[in-house]
Amino acid sequence: MAGHSKWANIQHRKGAQDKKRAKLFTKFGRELTIAAREGGGDPAFNPRLRLAIEKAKAGNMPKDILERAIKKGSGELEGVDFIEMRYEGYGPAGTAFIVDVVTDNKNRAASEIRVAFSRNGGNLGADGAVAWMFKKKGLISLKADGLDADEFMMVALEAGAEDVVENDGYFDVITDYTQFQEVLENLKTAGYSYEEAELEMIPDNKVQINDLETAKAVMKLFDALEDLDDSQNVYSNFDIADYILEQLD
Repeated sequence: MAGHSKWANIQHRKGAQDKKRAKLFTKFGRELTIAAREGGGDPAFNPRLRLAIEKAKAGNMPKDILERAIKKGSGELEGVDFIEMRYEGYGPAGTAFIVDVVTDNKNRAASEIRVAFSRNGGNLGADGAVAWMFKKKGLISLKADGLDADEFMMVALEAGAEDVVENDGYFDVITDYTQFQEVLENLKTAGYSYEEAELEMIPDNKVQINDLETAKAVMKLFDALEDLDDSQNVYSNFDIADYILEQLD
């Protein structure tokens, strides 16, 4: 899994931009509602909800909005009947894209995803078109500053991690998706604080992007998909060279 970190760092960069968007609270709210609906409203017995609460708090989501989203999921308050869906497709330079959607209108979501692909150099594919190129993994990212690499790797592996990759000031801890929550709790118990913790679709192989125009085209599609109201997560297998990435705003 070594070498995926550049994509993770693109996600970190996007995450910093997302914090300026009101849409972030919508994403948090939907995840809270679905997590509570599936596993109940008590985070002590619902790991997905516990993680969603941590992310929402880290994103400065107001407490009353957070609690209302949970109550909608647990049935204490009337709420929208959200469903989770996944779309797959291709982008410029043969890149593969997976879009996870949370929506209350399947037809609207499908139409918007299709238009986003077609208007930005891509094509929407059938179910399974590109998912075989990815593996579902847990990704826990921590700032490397102040941490001893050898010591942290030993702790992470003992906590149940599959691998640890150091890149651009971060340690990216990779886990089997079934062990994600356990590894996360073990690291917190060991005194480590994380920047990001997600279940990700990580590509087995990446498409190398070494020119600015192709990079712009790929990121244009990525941004278009991510900016859709119903879009929850966007994954891809592109790998933009560092010197090109620095030219992208």
